[in-house]
Amino acid sequence: VSKALRLLALAALFSLPLAHADEYGDVGQLLRSGKLPEALAKADQFLATKPRDPQMRFLKGVIQTESGKPADAIATFTKLTEDYPELPEPYNNLAVLYAGQSQFDKARAALETATEVAPTNFWARLKYAELHYRLRALDRAEQETLKAVDLAENGFQLAAARKQLRDIRAIHYRRVPLVAPSRLGLTLFLAGLFAFAVLVLSMR
Repeated sequence: VSKALRLLALAALFSLPLAHADEYGDVGQLLRSGKLPEALAKADQFLATKPRDPQMRFLKGVIQTESGKPADAIATFTKLTEDYPELPEPYNNLAVLYAGQSQFDKARAALETATEVAPTNFWARLKYAELHYRLRALDRAEQETLKAVDLAENGFQLAAARKQLRDIRAIHYRRVPLVAPSRLGLTLFLAGLFAFAVLVLSMR
């Protein structure tokens, strides 16, 4: 998925009328510009006075991931799941991190929790399907991807789900060589921010 789509996902988030929108926007701009140390410092400065803010903590986890610090990102997202267990996005991002470390049992557990707390969350369902794809459980991968297709709320989501479905079916029915699924990883960190922001808004 192109860098442009990642930037569009961030733009969607920061156009929302959130409390502290200026602070989120500043951190997001630094993140988009690749100024990761500055973005992290700005996030930490904000969290020094508002340590429970879920939006900035989520952004901090994204920055840590982009900075190549998966252990720190896992700690950040894990604490978010403890403080806000009803939000699916931290579980989603934990799953991506665990899968990147080949800890597939932990990835599966995180995604199963995400789909339980938010059964209609598109990204949780799609990544749950992708995990089954990676594990070559193609029947289950196809079933879960079809559910994601039904949950898609916009063209970007629908295109991502349909591409994954095509990849799965190409392997399942035509027996072509298995290739790694499209790298949704960090794109989903950012695309998921939009859904996460809407959930946070509903809590205010």
